[in-house]
Amino acid sequence: MGERFHWMLFQGARLEATPGLVRLAIDPILHEGFDLRPLVLDGSVAAEDLRVPELGYAAAAVESYAVFARLKSEGFIPAATRFQVCLPSPLAPVTSFVAAALRQAVLPAYEAALIREVEAICAAIPADQLALQIDLATEFGYIEGVSMGGGALEAFFAPADAQAPRIAAAAAALALPLASSVPAGVQLGFHLCYGDVGEKHFVEPMTTEHLVTVAQALNDGVGRRIDWIHLPVPIERDDAAYFAPLARLTLHSGTRLFLGVVHHEDGVEGARRRLAAAAAPLAAAGITAVGVGTECGFGRGPADRTEPLLRLHAEVLAAR
Repeated sequence: MGERFHWMLFQGARLEATPGLVRLAIDPILHEGFDLRPLVLDGSVAAEDLRVPELGYAAAAVESYAVFARLKSEGFIPAATRFQVCLPSPLAPVTSFVAAALRQAVLPAYEAALIREVEAICAAIPADQLALQIDLATEFGYIEGVSMGGGALEAFFAPADAQAPRIAAAAAALALPLASSVPAGVQLGFHLCYGDVGEKHFVEPMTTEHLVTVAQALNDGVGRRIDWIHLPVPIERDDAAYFAPLARLTLHSGTRLFLGVVHHEDGVEGARRRLAAAAAPLAAAGITAVGVGTECGFGRGPADRTEPLLRLHAEVLAAR
């Protein structure tokens, strides 16, 4: 995946290329080769006049789609399969690379740039071939009040005294303009995430409570159909308490819920345990069919695990 191997950390260099933004004049803060020094205004451009240059997502999507289309035409990819593009929420790169005091001021400029990427992607790839997923991970750092490397996150987008449920709803609201920019005919999904560095979350969710709050806010706020929402399930959580909040989830018709119950460590048996624990609250919510997936995709696992994981998904579905 080149520069995109570590989710959205390559976006720091894109933000740094914005006229009016400069790195804080301190020693580089390196993580996996990426400089995490905060960006600040250099005084030459007001925050409301910032224009972030191309982010690289559209260019990568167009290049990859050419390969996808060729493989589909040659019969290697089933005809009904769509080309999926995954994007971060605007909050994630701004939190990672912009000084805390400036995040609220810079967010609109980055959001506008990300929407331009969506427009370019949708102009280049036929709608009936395209699926677009928005990843929400940093949001849960704010909701949980954890440190993401620079001290505990303070939710600048919510009232100062807001508690977790209100922060969750406000965090979800920040993703709505990007989601609403996805045109009809293009499938839209959300991956809700507690991080995946070294195959570990930045904090383990106690229950699905905050995940459900964010999912519900997205369901209620996006002005178009959501095709899927994916929620993580930690490997050790096969207990009813973790899944209980799912009972209050009310999704629009046509929105598919996916649970990240598939873990390579315990295979079909572990996935079945977790699905069994989720069955009662899903039934209470009127959700009669649920998709399965890994907790956080395949992106950072070893390449030789990919094919066995794909087979494992098929085995889990066959065993249900």
